[in-house]
Amino acid sequence: MANTAQARKRARQNDDQRLHNMALRSEYRTAVKKVRKAVDAGDKTAAQALLQTSMSVIDSIADKRIVHKNKAARHKSRLSAAIKAMA
Repeated sequence: MANTAQARKRARQNDDQRLHNMALRSEYRTAVKKVRKAVDAGDKTAAQALLQTSMSVIDSIADKRIVHKNKAARHKSRLSAAIKAMA
C-alpha cells in the first residue's frame, strides 16, 4: 500500500485512468463487432456506414495510445477488406 500522500494520490489517479481506458477500449471493441455483425449479415450498405463511424472511434483510441496504432490499422484494414469481399 502507498505510504506517502503523493503515492496515495497517484494510486487514486491510476485507478480512475484505468477505468476510463477500459471504457474506451470497450467502445473500440464494440465498434469493431458492429461492423463484423453487419458483414456477417450480408448488409453491405449498413456495413459501409458502420465502418465510417467505427474508423473515427478506432483512430481516436489509437491516438490516445490505448491500443497500438498498428493494431488499429490492422483492424481497419481487415474490416474494409471484408466489406470489399462482399461484392
